[in-house]
Amino acid sequence: MTGRISEEKLQEIRERIDIVELVSSYLPLKRSGANHLGLCPFHNEKTASFNVNAGRQMFHCFGCEAGGDVFSFLMRMEGLSFPEAVQRLAERAGVPIEEQPRSPAEERLIQEREALLRLSQAVADFYHRHLLDGEEGAAARHYLRRRGYQGESVRQFGLGYAPDRWRALGTHLAEQGLDSRLAREILGLIRSGSDGRPDYDLFRGRLIFPVQDSRGRVVAFGGRVLDDGLPKYINSPESPIYQKSKVLYGLYQAKEAMRRSGTGIVVEGYFDQLALYRAGFHNAVATCGTALTVEHAQLLKRYCNKLLLFFDQDKAGRKATFRAMQVVLAEGFSVAVVEPDSDGDPDSFLASHSAENLQHYLDRARPILQVFLDDCLARHGDSIEGRAQAAEELIGVLVLLPSELERDLYLKELAQRTGIEPSLLQRKLAAKAGGSGSLPPRSASSPPAVRRRPEPLPTPPGSEDKIQEWLLHLMKVDGDIRRRVAEATPEALFGDDDRRAVAMALIASCDGEGSLDEDRLLNALNETQKELLSGIIVKDAPALAEDAARIFEDCQRALERERLRERYRQLQGRIEQAERNGDGLALASLQRESLEISKRIKQRR
Repeated sequence: MTGRISEEKLQEIRERIDIVELVSSYLPLKRSGANHLGLCPFHNEKTASFNVNAGRQMFHCFGCEAGGDVFSFLMRMEGLSFPEAVQRLAERAGVPIEEQPRSPAEERLIQEREALLRLSQAVADFYHRHLLDGEEGAAARHYLRRRGYQGESVRQFGLGYAPDRWRALGTHLAEQGLDSRLAREILGLIRSGSDGRPDYDLFRGRLIFPVQDSRGRVVAFGGRVLDDGLPKYINSPESPIYQKSKVLYGLYQAKEAMRRSGTGIVVEGYFDQLALYRAGFHNAVATCGTALTVEHAQLLKRYCNKLLLFFDQDKAGRKATFRAMQVVLAEGFSVAVVEPDSDGDPDSFLASHSAENLQHYLDRARPILQVFLDDCLARHGDSIEGRAQAAEELIGVLVLLPSELERDLYLKELAQRTGIEPSLLQRKLAAKAGGSGSLPPRSASSPPAVRRRPEPLPTPPGSEDKIQEWLLHLMKVDGDIRRRVAEATPEALFGDDDRRAVAMALIASCDGEGSLDEDRLLNALNETQKELLSGIIVKDAPALAEDAARIFEDCQRALERERLRERYRQLQGRIEQAERNGDGLALASLQRESLEISKRIKQRR
């Protein structure tokens, strides 16, 4: 399904699908009041925090913050795109899909993509047959057997062999009546000869690794020589069906194991992934000749919330580990580093060690920031300047941690190991967070408990994010609060983009009488915003409506206090910088503003 689906059709599918029945087909649920509870399928837990609300047709986990509607659930469970989830649920509900017409340009792009996918599969079949049968593939079969790979691995991953001939693939495509122009001009599997010479194959005399997307469709290829020739590996160029920054080798085979365990192992090479899979570690994936990207991390986030980075144990591998750290911490993963005693890559390690031995190292993987802290201190040395540089480097990464407790513990350890005052490190961290223009990601925590008769909020309920969630609670249960937020403008109250989008959707999804149209609301939100909303809907708080106006005013005051506090923390960092620079004028101005803000904070207590 590729066309656009109307809001009315999406609403019809939601109404026909019982979310409790859908979720129960994947995991057991027990009724608890208005909700159904179960163990979350998206992270490991022993106490049920996964809530399904039948009346609202929403789910939410208060452990990992996953949430949304029936489409969101199926997308996460099966790794589907939104259109694929709509199609699957439409079939389940017996709802015919009447797609809105596509433009001629859209139709051409879709047809070209389908033709490229069919051609890629035909090429994969050609290479696979040459590996399994025939004399040309004998050397590749012997090479794989020598490395311990038998027929099962070959078939499961569709491994192949490119004949050591200039035009083997081109000739095959012509004989089969397939479009070699697509293979040449778009997929780059055939290269144009120069000076009147004939075209020639990109891959020749190489072991072939078909690269599949998360749905198991072949989108590209990697090729390895069977000897010590160079280059050792070559890869397909990017194309309309393959962007290496968005594809992970082995994900199709690994996604279920990642979802069950909540953990993914990330390696760098094809054989690294295959070696782990063969040894029973089915939750491993590999990057395709590129560093780990934001798109990779977002793809992995569909299936797990913890990553083990198992890169080469050399200087380049350590550098790649720390590059990946910046990406995956920003996406909210728990990240650890696998550090076996022996040098080399995962494939080399498993060639001389047992799976049990590797499990020992996986169980003892160290948190990546602990590894980074040790590395920073070792690299910069024990001089005063070196310790200061190490502290600056670590603080630049600590802002990515979602847990305030973890940040505090790392700051204390850094203070102990460098001799720097903890208060100074804390100010540096606050200045760094303020300078980045964003606060660290929100932590996975439940919405605040609400008493039957809420008291005024004497202090902020934890953070600006938490205050904004209180306001969203109020907007959900009280139409007058929605009107007041609209008058105050959501931009003034919601600094976070996603929470502001939920607030604006709550306002826009009301009918002429001010009643909330929840289907219209859901259709206006993306998956991240649905997760925020589901935490409100599943754990509804009708008690908030009893004194909504007073709580709204308390939240406004608390939000202003929190922003004043954040500005005050930023100013301390800038004051410190002005003192170091000897800038008297700037220092006086900053101190005046700091004093004024301090007074305003006290006035609002």
